Amino acid sequence: MGITKRSLKRTLAVTLAVILGVTVTGLSSVGEMSVQASGRPVSIDSCLISGTDVVCQLSAKSVPSGDDGNFYIYADEVYQDGPTGQIVATVKAGKSATAVFPLNHNTPESNLSRKFLVAIKRDGQMIQVSDEHYITNPEAMAAFTSVRMTTGIKGLLPDVTRLSTKEIQDLGIQQAVYNMCVDDICSDVSVPGAIPFAYNGQTYYFDGTTVKSYDSLIKHMNNNGIQVTMVLLNNGKGAFSQDLVHPLAKDGTECPGYALNVAEAGGTNHLKAIGAFLGQRYSGALGYGQVDNWILGNEVNARTSWWYINSDSLELNVNTYVKAFRIIYNEMKSMNASVQIYNSIDQEWNRKSNAGSFLAKEYLDKFNYFMIREGNIDWGLSYHPYNSPLYDPYAWHGLAEWVHEGLTTPYITMQNIDILINYMHRPEFLNPAGEVRSISLAEVGFTSSFGTAEQEASVAYGYLKAASLPDVDAFMLFRHTDNAHEMTSNLALGLVDLGGNKKPAYTIYKNLGTENEASAKARASQIIGMDIDQMISQNIIWTR
Repeated sequence: MGITKRSLKRTLAVTLAVILGVTVTGLSSVGEMSVQASGRPVSIDSCLISGTDVVCQLSAKSVPSGDDGNFYIYADEVYQDGPTGQIVATVKAGKSATAVFPLNHNTPESNLSRKFLVAIKRDGQMIQVSDEHYITNPEAMAAFTSVRMTTGIKGLLPDVTRLSTKEIQDLGIQQAVYNMCVDDICSDVSVPGAIPFAYNGQTYYFDGTTVKSYDSLIKHMNNNGIQVTMVLLNNGKGAFSQDLVHPLAKDGTECPGYALNVAEAGGTNHLKAIGAFLGQRYSGALGYGQVDNWILGNEVNARTSWWYINSDSLELNVNTYVKAFRIIYNEMKSMNASVQIYNSIDQEWNRKSNAGSFLAKEYLDKFNYFMIREGNIDWGLSYHPYNSPLYDPYAWHGLAEWVHEGLTTPYITMQNIDILINYMHRPEFLNPAGEVRSISLAEVGFTSSFGTAEQEASVAYGYLKAASLPDVDAFMLFRHTDNAHEMTSNLALGLVDLGGNKKPAYTIYKNLGTENEASAKARASQIIGMDIDQMISQNIIWTR
């Protein structure tokens, strides 16, 4: 949703073009390229942490000929391409081989978030003969494995100014989602109260005041049995986080969200430290609170809004996001094995309302392609199944033009959310254990601008639809309190109005998932004009 978070707190060059079937498909002005392999003969089947080492298993359909009969394993930083990083192991070339080298965790030579590739020496030059592969079990070295605070899917974006009202407790909220911006948490040694964090041979600093306010919020939620999901954003405005803005986003274009800098050493190293710091601090083991789920970015397929890069190349954009995701995933899970990391896409499945965006489906497909190609990990999907248009008051009665029952549907809303669930059951989308990934409906809201009864029924329909789907792990209602800016677009999404008055939707949401759910269902059925249990159990999709 393009406007939903504005109101929250800022809260080389190519030397070889075609070798062994490797084709360059794109090159940016900062030297970042995207390469598509075509029949590379060597495969890195796995890269796993074992004790203090990394063990990579290699196989070859045919052993490529080289000058010395060796395979060279390179460790590249995410911004490097081809055999340009460090040689970390040399093994005899063959149809199968095992390469072992040090992890070097928390040193300047840390391999935790690097990518690995195999090269051979031919005519004195190093030639890449495999695709890249990342470590896929960072949790193997985690100091903590926190017990996740999972009690149910009923979630909310809380209004922190109303915590004293105890409405969160009254509503029976089981999950809360909130935003954290790198602009706000990054600091410098010169700032009083800055928190130092030594990592990979450097010391980084975090804003003590801001971080401690997050500590308080997270602990407050935890103390009330509420599981916390945090969305990590990059607004590009912070004085101490400019190195985290991707070079291709520094063209003066104003956006609420910018791609993270995985094109340069400074930004990449800073991002590693942020992931490690947050993963450790909010592991639940150090007294600062526990964050079970992290979402990297917001609706990142919406390029000109939330993951800005001055390029309309889907491959470049997704590849950039994947690199940042790999870093955050490996760094956080190396601290807390049980933390889950999610991507984030919007509801514009096959239709984009903004020409600068990518379709949600094509973005998801490309993201999964890179993840499978470079080492499958247990990433989660954060999806925002808003009505279309956003201000449509009927969650159960969408416009036939926008809501269909097949994969060609322009939008996926709560009405046809089963399309997404079924899509994620496809074999190519399963996690490394062969299971359906965690799916979080991390942002969805319904307006009362055209009637409070419609919002009531929509809230009930949305929650009950989500609760009927075992693969859905969160239903995060957006939002607690109305936002004046959003209301100018007929988006009165809160359960509480600007005057602090509880809307009827407040009561119905409070009753859902409790012993009083029957009354909530009866009220929703009355408004809809059909039994809501029947509508959901029979997957009846009414359109107009």
